[in-house]
Amino acid sequence: MAKSHVSTTVNGDPVEFLCDAPETMLDVLRNTLGLTGTKEGCGTGDCGACSIIVDGRVVCGCLMLAVEATGKQVTTIEGIGAPDRLHPVQQAFLEDAALQCGFCTPGFIVAAKALLDRNPDPSETEIRYWLAGNLCRCTGYDKIVRAVQHAAAEMKGQPA
Repeated sequence: MAKSHVSTTVNGDPVEFLCDAPETMLDVLRNTLGLTGTKEGCGTGDCGACSIIVDGRVVCGCLMLAVEATGKQVTTIEGIGAPDRLHPVQQAFLEDAALQCGFCTPGFIVAAKALLDRNPDPSETEIRYWLAGNLCRCTGYDKIVRAVQHAAAEMKGQPA
């Protein structure tokens, strides 16, 4: 079976890789590109641990074929913020203790960033709806929702 050549942009950097036809974007991110922040939870698109942003839309990396990334803009958790300057969503997750084991956290942060990019002032209902595709077995979601509200306020320059 011949491998496909893919040219794409990941976290703002041009990237090229070879992949087999059935290989997922999640597999390429983790195994080929070494971007291990995106997690594999269920492998069926039900948990959101593998959430990435592709051309502005949240996508389950486990359901996207890597060849579909050709010419697209892909953002992973590694492309959000930096160790010395966290994105407001990342900072809010820390300040509001919106994580416990941390396994689901990258997917939640990616999804929350995509929401706030699209809607900088979401209601609690909109936040809960937007994050419904992400599962957490530890937190109970309230702290996660509060962290997204906190980040939205920070991004608008308002006190949290």
